[in-house]
Amino acid sequence: MNLTETTVEKRYVYEGKILKVRCDAARLPDGKLCVREMVEHPGGAAVLAECDGKIAFVRQFRYPYGEEILELPAGKLEKGEAPVRTVERELSEETGLVADRFVPMGELYPTPGYTNEKLYLFKAEGVHRGECHPDEDEFLSVEWLTPAEALGMVRDGSIKDAKTVVLLLKCYG
Repeated sequence: MNLTETTVEKRYVYEGKILKVRCDAARLPDGKLCVREMVEHPGGAAVLAECDGKIAFVRQFRYPYGEEILELPAGKLEKGEAPVRTVERELSEETGLVADRFVPMGELYPTPGYTNEKLYLFKAEGVHRGECHPDEDEFLSVEWLTPAEALGMVRDGSIKDAKTVVLLLKCYG
């Protein structure tokens, strides 16, 4: 059975600095028309970096949730930027860590019902310390947890960020 939906018309209703929002007309597999609302996002990348037996996390306030979130270092892909360059940049900016290499750990579709955002996951190897230098509008603190502590926080619901949960489970689960 063919489950493909085809775009009949794209209509942008908002174009911001990071996101674009569309309200499209689409044709369903049975030929009927429907409306599909979609958020276009450039994608992002996240990295798990372990140094001296502990994993580097960042804690930052996330406006959409109105709370501080503990998550692995991550960032938005810049136009034309390879995901591995994104994690290399973000790891250094947010934690001051530098890695000799980054091992791809797969991709994640965080919310396939309404966005095309794709997250690329990496594990850093050969990690050593440097100087952190967050963006001027980025306020965060670096926290260090053992893998066992982090997995415990996934289990008890303290770590809620999807990319963080998936990457921890891929590496230690």
